[in-house]
Amino acid sequence: MEPMIPLVPEAAALRAGEVPPSAYVERLCALIDRLDPVVRAFVPEPGRYHRLVEEARRLEESWPAAADRPELYGVAVGVKDVVRVDGLPTHAGSALPPGVLGGPQASLVGRLRAAGALIAGKTVTAEFAVRAPGATRNPHDPAHTPGGSSSGSAAAVAAGLVPLAIGTQTVGSVIRPAAYCGVVGFRPTYGRIPVDGVVAHSPSLDTVGVFTSDLAGTRLAAGVLCDRWTPREPGRPPVCGVPVGAYLDRVRPSARAEFDDTIRRLRDGGLEIRAVEVLGDFDALVRHLLLVDRYELAREHRDLFPRFGGLYRPETAAEIRRGHEIDAADHTAALHARDAFRRRLADRTTAEGIDLWLTPAATGPAPRGLDSTGDAVMSLPWSFAGVPAVTLPAGRLDGLPLGLQCVGPAGGDEDLLAFAALIEERLIAADG
Repeated sequence: MEPMIPLVPEAAALRAGEVPPSAYVERLCALIDRLDPVVRAFVPEPGRYHRLVEEARRLEESWPAAADRPELYGVAVGVKDVVRVDGLPTHAGSALPPGVLGGPQASLVGRLRAAGALIAGKTVTAEFAVRAPGATRNPHDPAHTPGGSSSGSAAAVAAGLVPLAIGTQTVGSVIRPAAYCGVVGFRPTYGRIPVDGVVAHSPSLDTVGVFTSDLAGTRLAAGVLCDRWTPREPGRPPVCGVPVGAYLDRVRPSARAEFDDTIRRLRDGGLEIRAVEVLGDFDALVRHLLLVDRYELAREHRDLFPRFGGLYRPETAAEIRRGHEIDAADHTAALHARDAFRRRLADRTTAEGIDLWLTPAATGPAPRGLDSTGDAVMSLPWSFAGVPAVTLPAGRLDGLPLGLQCVGPAGGDEDLLAFAALIEERLIAADG
């Protein structure tokens, strides 16, 4: 495991010509060759070096003058293997035949390439971004899960292979692996990054997100990828809410104690933090989200599963079969419940004067073992509502990272990241 690579200074050095893209590619491929046999963040690609050398050459020809170079000139980016990239196959972590999941390149990849990024390769995903784990190991301890389903993307950043990686989140697939791997993970407002060219899991929930080593890198990446991005600078400290009740009761006791200590330290650092019961019937939220998720997963695989069902892993096949048992009317009712929850959450957030919610990013540190990707429940209500969330590294437990999840109102992504920058500063100051 190498030190993590901060995106902002890395991008600045590449734009300035301090490191030519060709030399950067040499270093990148050497790192992947040395470290990835252990971490297994990337989908194997025999021709990676030659592909990247050619892409670096084209970059150098396209932008010879440093002053003209775009934001991510020469930056290596890992892209989750549910996102279509021209020149690379898409398998979505599955054993389906080559080409079955092909299609036009995702718009978000076009945005990365227009900004000068090099696609380092496809990162490992749980099969079809469901539950069946990929091969990736947690860089902090290979005996522990890196989380899922964006396991490879989180691990690639945590292991110091790339400064930026792309994931997707339906329930907790950006926030949880970011927390488990000790990196920053950002899931924007639903729909803020286009999802065309992404193999769908549950279209009512699927959201593209990013992984970086720090919040400054997240803000740079968001400006490239998010629609209509308007940067904000941190101003006044935020008023923070902690959603007490059945939701927080899902957290492992030792992790809850660490979270409570983090909240105390943030209060001692001058933040106003209010305890609010906001999530109501949490068990009903869980039921409604799972109903939407499974119904839409089955619908997305209605053509592939009858043809290739024997190639699906048991966990994925079981979820699809559960989806077959759900009536369309029940799916519609669950979507109505989601819309009502969105309104209640927005109204309560406003009424309580909350700028962002603070929660544990996961129920505890990464569990031992590789047969599960962990529990996504701490992301579930926010993903159901489609609101933006970012997790920041926040201490350790049992030698493994913990994350602090910050959640903002729908459409308030810029303010969320600006406020989170102040939280990050106070966490660093408290640890120092």
